[in-house]
Amino acid sequence: MPDRLSALDASFLYLEDPMTPMHMGGVSIFRTPRGGFDYDRLLGLIEERLPLVPRYRQKVMQVPARLARPVWVDDPDFDLTYHVRRSALPRPGSEEQLNELVARLMSRQLDHTRPLWEAYLVEGLARGRVAVVTKTHNAMVDGIAAPDITQVILDVTATPRQAREELWMPHPQPSAAQLVLEAVAEVVQRPGELLENVHAAALDAAATVRKVTDAVGGLASAMTTAARPAPSGPLNVRISTQRRYAVARTRLEEYRAVRRKHGGTINDGVLAVVSGALRNWLLSRGEAVTSSTTIRAMVPVSVLGTDGNGERPVGNSVSSYLVDLPVGEPNPVVRLHHVSHAMRAHAESGQSVAADALVRLSGFAPPTLHALGARAASSFSKRIFNLVVTNVPGPQVPLYAAGAKMMEMFPVVPLAMNQALSIGVTSYDGGVYFGLNADRDAMPDADVLAGMVEESLEELVGAVSV
Repeated sequence: MPDRLSALDASFLYLEDPMTPMHMGGVSIFRTPRGGFDYDRLLGLIEERLPLVPRYRQKVMQVPARLARPVWVDDPDFDLTYHVRRSALPRPGSEEQLNELVARLMSRQLDHTRPLWEAYLVEGLARGRVAVVTKTHNAMVDGIAAPDITQVILDVTATPRQAREELWMPHPQPSAAQLVLEAVAEVVQRPGELLENVHAAALDAAATVRKVTDAVGGLASAMTTAARPAPSGPLNVRISTQRRYAVARTRLEEYRAVRRKHGGTINDGVLAVVSGALRNWLLSRGEAVTSSTTIRAMVPVSVLGTDGNGERPVGNSVSSYLVDLPVGEPNPVVRLHHVSHAMRAHAESGQSVAADALVRLSGFAPPTLHALGARAASSFSKRIFNLVVTNVPGPQVPLYAAGAKMMEMFPVVPLAMNQALSIGVTSYDGGVYFGLNADRDAMPDADVLAGMVEESLEELVGAVSV
């Protein structure tokens, strides 16, 4: 029997349109080793590691008349050179040029007739560096059974681990008649499936995911939160098909210093920094900012449970909160305390269940941190929260791809409907890296906001050291 997409994964395909492509992205910067790091080396590395992620040779096949959810099938015409591509910047390529390329790559939808991923080797960066840019559809990545391709090409040493050689032969694709017969058999076993799949065919995402019955328990509290609309502002507008991308770099030790002085978690510090940056960005635009001004963020906390310091992964759980960021507060330390109090109150009161219920009701579930942020896209998003902020704790040791040391890694979180900005944060090897994905028309100053992230941390650390 073919591997059928879950209702939640299928909803990503149903919800996608040119304004809201549903793929996650990543930008990894590598220092070129003496032996070089070119397209052929990346192509060979990915080909060697593909047996670790069989989903990357599979495509989505629709069931006739949408009698059941789509299935994953081997792509008999799989062409690795289609998925692994080569690009270059005019030497010496600047960060601004790389960000512009990333924005254009992320603006385009993936081809649904092929496996739903792409990787680009970007050559020509200044200081002897190269970048690997990845795009992977949210229907594919669950973080465990099908991780992002970047995870499998990285090693903990400069000497690549040896992968087992396997001869891949695609399984025959099922015929349309087979898919219909299997769908009918499932309907006989679970009659409710047919009605649900008819709704899905009409792109009724809310009906598609009503099967997630564990969300119903949190529905009442979720609706209580939703009854208090998110503040209006420049972050919530009709968005276009084109994007801008900007990045910010900070150091993990500075967040640790803030935590030692004022308690809370690393994530609290990150959210306080985001709050300060958004405050300064609003002021730079001439927006009205009062002491009570807030911006509501959907905040998935971690794909793994963490210890009391918010750093060491210790379990396998995800919590997502709706947090009103105190952008009206001018004092950075008070902003930090506001955020810490809000996050602590969520954890103690069970408000996270309400936020998770909202995500599930809209057609999403939380298998990974960055993917959870992307899955918040829905017709409700403009009313419930203003933007998504995801923060994924990463490895604090250097990683390598075919001997090339990864220097930095930046996430690209897709935009939700009517939301002009998403912020992804990843810590790696002592750094905390921000990726800002923004609508091209609504946020021509995305790079200004990125600079304000770094300034906001400086302001917070300065206040702490006084």
